[in-house]
Amino acid sequence: MAVQSMEQIVPVAVPRRTARESQFGLMWRRFRQHKLALVSLWIVAVFYLIAILAEFLAPVDPSDYSARYTYAPPQGLNFVAQNEDGSWHFGPYVYAYKTEIDPVALRRTFVLDETKRLPVHFFTESEPYRLAGFIPMSIKFMGVENPRDPFYILGADRLGRDLLSRLIHGTRISLSIGLAGVTLSLFFGVVIGGFAGFYGGWFDGAVMRTVEFIRSMPTIPLWLGLAAAMPKDWSALQTYFAITIILSLIGWTELARVVRGRFLSLRTEDFVTAAQLDGASDWRIVTRHMVPSFTSHIIAAATLAIPGMILAETALSFLGLGLQAPIVSWGTLLQDAQNIRTLATAPWLLAPGLCVVVVILALNFFGDGLRDAADPHGR
Repeated sequence: MAVQSMEQIVPVAVPRRTARESQFGLMWRRFRQHKLALVSLWIVAVFYLIAILAEFLAPVDPSDYSARYTYAPPQGLNFVAQNEDGSWHFGPYVYAYKTEIDPVALRRTFVLDETKRLPVHFFTESEPYRLAGFIPMSIKFMGVENPRDPFYILGADRLGRDLLSRLIHGTRISLSIGLAGVTLSLFFGVVIGGFAGFYGGWFDGAVMRTVEFIRSMPTIPLWLGLAAAMPKDWSALQTYFAITIILSLIGWTELARVVRGRFLSLRTEDFVTAAQLDGASDWRIVTRHMVPSFTSHIIAAATLAIPGMILAETALSFLGLGLQAPIVSWGTLLQDAQNIRTLATAPWLLAPGLCVVVVILALNFFGDGLRDAADPHGR
């Protein structure tokens, strides 16, 4: 009886790259295999969608306040309840408030009155506003029937302002600063680092010494000095752009080093030599031949740089040296959470910190997935 000496090999179907598949098509196909990065992409997309639709999604204006409901606890959003007659109620609602006197601290506190429900309606009429600053609208995503009734899903701050509305508007500021700052850093890093690697020589040495000098300086004191140099009479919009430029002037150095190293290896390639012999200018060689050859790596590096920009803005605003009221960002919202007594009274004020953690983790996982998909030596 013959004994089979070789094991039977079962063929596995492996998706092939089609002849017309582009570099970004191959990168997207590999990115979809990274499940955690794909989920993170959806999380980041949801947060940026919230930032775009901030006026529509926020129940009230972030500057509206009510001294009657200072530090009101979160009402939550409920959908099912049992009536007194035993029947069931289906539909969104929140519980009203009732006041009690704390026998220990001898102060007024708010508790939820579960005997009184306030129905919540979607796409309700509101005061006229402009979505994203230019689209006139008068409809909110959700709200209670009577605008005078308290509606604090995530609670209220020390002035009785709705934390959910302020958190939604803060999402726009914090995420846009990260995106705008990385865009400027990307421009500076690619242009300066690219030409440093392309020309080499004294120009490369001067650029690298400048990069090393900036990176050797302590980050926090550098931020404090640049932020303190801004005039106090600047408007909120001017301060916003100034913070963005400051973060960009600091954040371009790492990307410039990466781009410079890639250009040093690419400038001796055959396609660069062919372009030079064909009479192409240096600008055309850099922008049309060298940069597109590793665009995917630049995108991955830029994605990983956005969390640093967001954390920098949050830290500056938290320390009182970045954005200031009336601008609402995650950093300015966290200023209310500096006091231990405040946190003991209203722990829901830490919600902006939770948003920072979620977005930073999602952006990091998303950037890791892009980097793995753009790696030509990956699996």
